[in-house]
Amino acid sequence: MGFKCFLIAGIGLLGLLIFSGDLKAQGLPSGAQSNGSGGSNIITAVPFLLISPDARAGGMGEAGVAVLPDVNAMSNNPSKLAFLDQRYGLSLSYSPWLRNLVSDINLGYLSGFYKIDDRNVIGGSLRYFSYGKIQLTDANKQDLGTYSPNEFAIDGTFSRRFGDSFSLGTSLRYIRSALSTGQFSGGQQVKAGQSVAVDVSGYFKKQTHFLGSDAILAAGANISNIGTKMSYTDAGNAYFLPTNLRIGGASTFLVDDMNQFTVAIDFNKLLVPTQPQYDGNGKIVKGRDPNVSVPAGIFGSFGDAPGGFGEELKEINIGAGLEYLYAGKFALRGGYFYESPDKGNRRYLTLGTGFKYDILNIDFAYLVASPQKSPMANTLRFTLLFNFGGSSK
Repeated sequence: MGFKCFLIAGIGLLGLLIFSGDLKAQGLPSGAQSNGSGGSNIITAVPFLLISPDARAGGMGEAGVAVLPDVNAMSNNPSKLAFLDQRYGLSLSYSPWLRNLVSDINLGYLSGFYKIDDRNVIGGSLRYFSYGKIQLTDANKQDLGTYSPNEFAIDGTFSRRFGDSFSLGTSLRYIRSALSTGQFSGGQQVKAGQSVAVDVSGYFKKQTHFLGSDAILAAGANISNIGTKMSYTDAGNAYFLPTNLRIGGASTFLVDDMNQFTVAIDFNKLLVPTQPQYDGNGKIVKGRDPNVSVPAGIFGSFGDAPGGFGEELKEINIGAGLEYLYAGKFALRGGYFYESPDKGNRRYLTLGTGFKYDILNIDFAYLVASPQKSPMANTLRFTLLFNFGGSSK
């Protein structure tokens, strides 16, 4: 079925799933390292959940867990919703994904919130990832028609503010991953993977005087996708969700009534087992057995890398960004995202801008990378935000 099928399989299960007329789930071969760098890989299902749909964060090097909140807060830190001023709002985001490789993969995101009172907020969102259309053939190269693999997640969110500076939030998520046509593989019917998960988050902000200027200092943390493993067959392998720990800080400098600067940084680490190193007989020679429960995988993820503490540090991704806001209506953004060469090697600059008119915000983000070195080069993200109901204050 060609390059696109293998690309979709690689995205969908990080090298675990391949297409061959239908979708086959296979274990990692003994001793294999899927990232090609010689480092130990991390395998999860539905990695689309780690893509930030928010064009504002996308323009700031993917940093967003602690920046001042907007309607898209659910995508990076649900607890920030409690600090929104408006009574209710909506956002719509869209991004063509990996356009340097395939023309019809895209991510869509719709979210909204309603402020019950000064302390409590509810919200909901839909995240939809489409792999476009693929041509199916059987082992004899006979045409089996086309199929459109897709994955989506539906969230319900609650956030509560405690005092003037702190809030907590949680999201309940249903996830469905339909990567196959429902045919049989290895005597088993391949089906859509399903799972449920939760996010747990916190946010702190305080207005103060910092570095000679009035400023808002903020910190945020979000553990996302804590949930059941996902399987594509009744008796096949089950894969961890991409449980992710994100912590970060942000400083917003209120220079005067017209000018505002924000500096932000996020740190991310997947809380799932790192794959061990195997010998030719499939025996683990370094690292730990990844076939553990979800709680054991989360807690063990801080010390299971075959390369020890040094490799654990390499599993931390860093996103840093800047934002300049003029008159509350025009924004310029820039940032940088770093991932270790041994753990995926995503390294790129980001640029972004934003405009506000009445109740409407429009944000754009652009990923700057060499097309020869990164399939994510020239990625665009667009976000529309609508804030209704005036200020709740």
